[in-house]
Amino acid sequence: MRKITRIIIHCSATPAGRHFTVSDIDRCHRQRGFNSIGYHYVIYIDGSIHPGRPESQIGAHCKGYNADSIGICYIGGCDTAMRPADTRTPKQRKALIELVATLRLRYPDATVHGHYEFAAKACPSFNVEKEFPR
Repeated sequence: MRKITRIIIHCSATPAGRHFTVSDIDRCHRQRGFNSIGYHYVIYIDGSIHPGRPESQIGAHCKGYNADSIGICYIGGCDTAMRPADTRTPKQRKALIELVATLRLRYPDATVHGHYEFAAKACPSFNVEKEFPR
């Protein structure tokens, strides 16, 4: 099993309220040359958590940090004008808290990060350090 030291949170950079699925992300990632979806988990607008790439496999979600991380993506992250915005629904917020708690139990040495810490992006469009203190 891989040694996981980071949990990295992303957004799909889609407008608020737009339904987007694991299959949609998989298709986009394959078009970019990935062999499958790069995230390990995706949280839909309704708060349901869907598996992406198996945890045992290295992700393709954060260049330079994939080997030792788990990638989580929530659907949304942009307002209707495609500007970065925290568009998480209450159910998505709850699901993210629960998923991160579960992963922290599984990987007790892992720290939680926003994608913006490793790339010049607003992703995931909220302050991860404030919501998930280290």
